[in-house]
Amino acid sequence: MSSAATTVAQSQQPQPAPPAETPPKTGRPEDGAAPRQAPDYSSYRVVAAKHPWRWVGTAVVALGVLAVAWSLATNPRWEWGVVAQWFTAQSVVNGLVETLKLTAISGILGFVLGFILALMRLSASPLLVSVSWTFSWIFRSTPLLVQMLLWYNLGYLYEKISLGIPFTDVRFFEVQTTTLISQFAAAVLGLTLNQAAYSAEIIRGGILSVDQGQLEAAAALGIPAWRRSTRIVLPQAMRAILPTAFNEIIGLVKGTSIVYVLAYSELFYTVQVIYNRTQQVLPLLLVATLWYIVITSVLSVFQYYIERHYSKGAVRNLPLTPLQKARKLFATHAAVPTRRNS
Repeated sequence: MSSAATTVAQSQQPQPAPPAETPPKTGRPEDGAAPRQAPDYSSYRVVAAKHPWRWVGTAVVALGVLAVAWSLATNPRWEWGVVAQWFTAQSVVNGLVETLKLTAISGILGFVLGFILALMRLSASPLLVSVSWTFSWIFRSTPLLVQMLLWYNLGYLYEKISLGIPFTDVRFFEVQTTTLISQFAAAVLGLTLNQAAYSAEIIRGGILSVDQGQLEAAAALGIPAWRRSTRIVLPQAMRAILPTAFNEIIGLVKGTSIVYVLAYSELFYTVQVIYNRTQQVLPLLLVATLWYIVITSVLSVFQYYIERHYSKGAVRNLPLTPLQKARKLFATHAAVPTRRNS
């Protein structure tokens, strides 16, 4: 009896708690450990990355450029004196004016007609879509030279061109085809229609590049269709249209040289007439080449600034123009610290 009571009393005594687990040391000061010191990199030397092959390639290209420049400057057969003599000659300048005239008229009319054809291609009317597609197919499938000769010889197919009520004898206007289709008219007609066929596809691709969700959102907000097209679609489509469109304009400038087959006095035909008379073929070709380079360089400058204008919604900060970069460079190197007045 007494032994049983002793056993019960011992079982009722509180048992000692198990020893608490010691938390791992993390190296922080509050954990009792010494703080870990950051490595000192002050004695390390910063070494620029080496690009030996870049320097090798730069040297090779520089030598090639110098060799070409030396050849152009020292070879007397280039006849730079003759080039300087004819570069600003009155006949050459007149031919240049005619080239610019053809480019401006054909470019404007071609892109206006191309815009109409692009809208027809995007229309829901099967007839408009078919006409637009057939137009682009025909004029992109035939050489520009063939189109020029065809329009110039249109009088062989149709002696008269008239305007009146179809399928009746009523005529409001009638003229001889040979009188209406002159050399200039045939050149403008051929260049314009050929340009319109390519411009239609460029503009159509630019319009299709705009996210259709934006149009749906604008329509849900109740914005009229005209404002959706002019304020939402076209500004964004211009970013895709402009680079290719300027390529087409530059190609049109050089494409005007094909008008020589019509004996129209544009720049290239004028140069041909001169070197056929003087037998100075290469210098006169250089004159035409340099003028084409000047025209395309000016167009490239316009392209840069127009593309920069339409990229406002695509980038946060517009890139600096070459003039702004030059000003920043000179301002950085020309800055002189001024003394403070005591």
